[in-house]
Amino acid sequence: MKIGILGGSGLLGHHIAIQALLHQHELVLIHRANTDQSKIADLTYESRIADLNDRGSLIRAFAGLDAVVNAAAYYPTIPKPLAQEVKTARLQMKFFLDALSENKIAKALYVGGSIAIPKRTDRLANEGDIYTKAPELNSAYLHVKYLMDEMAREAGKDGLPIVVGIPTMTFGEYDFGPSTGRLITALANQKLPAYIHGERNVVFGRDAGRGLLYALEKGTAGERYIIGGHNTDIKTLVELICQKAEIPLLEKTMPLRLAKIISKFQETRYALFRGELPTLSDTAIAVLSQGQHLNMVKAKKELGYEPELDLQDTINLTYNWFKKVGYV
Repeated sequence: MKIGILGGSGLLGHHIAIQALLHQHELVLIHRANTDQSKIADLTYESRIADLNDRGSLIRAFAGLDAVVNAAAYYPTIPKPLAQEVKTARLQMKFFLDALSENKIAKALYVGGSIAIPKRTDRLANEGDIYTKAPELNSAYLHVKYLMDEMAREAGKDGLPIVVGIPTMTFGEYDFGPSTGRLITALANQKLPAYIHGERNVVFGRDAGRGLLYALEKGTAGERYIIGGHNTDIKTLVELICQKAEIPLLEKTMPLRLAKIISKFQETRYALFRGELPTLSDTAIAVLSQGQHLNMVKAKKELGYEPELDLQDTINLTYNWFKKVGYV
């Protein structure tokens, strides 16, 4: 297949691209004009310019493709009104879906987020758990992920051949920035004063990329697939990271309630005076508060996906990459 990937310079998109090449697919990376292509110098690909805010550019970029992966879906980065964030997410997803339809793309994958799965306390959450109405938590990140997840699923039910892949908390190489790997770099550089405890499912980037490509290749339109690794918690992650970095164990924790107060204060200050971005953003709080253990049976049964790396190797290999590129 000739596969186009939006977000190929990001952590997940990069790993999907690597797996696409390993599966002998022809690779097209669709990116904005100002993308730093040095981050993807290890890949063999055709380059096409497009922007998720520009419907016409997406339609042109998808021409002649057999499949498309959206690993660049919108998420809030700086504090903005909730209505504005939701409007941006809705338009970008609509333009993406329109471009798929206009080009009669045979297979498509939307890379979503596990935050779109409601939190369960009675059992492990799975792909069948959906919000039946807009979430009550007033978080821009949660609302845009819920909206885009719903739009993708509805489009699949209406006949568009799109699958929703839901990667869990991902650590791995090519996490420029970093994104989720900030927990590792902040700890290793001893810049994290405390952590917020909570449950997580953690997957290595290489496994996530393989599982997401399986979802594109084998998934059923309109269905979701959790691509995860191992159910764990932040305390265990902190212990493994400190051990690997050979630093004293960070034992200080921060209650989620206090973190929410700090986040609200920082975002209000930013809205009024600008300056430095909040260190505890709405997005970070939403992710922390909605973390949970997940059931991954569906991806195993329908896609043949299972994670290969254990938690220890996931931390070790990610740390080694951060060390190599000078992040720690």
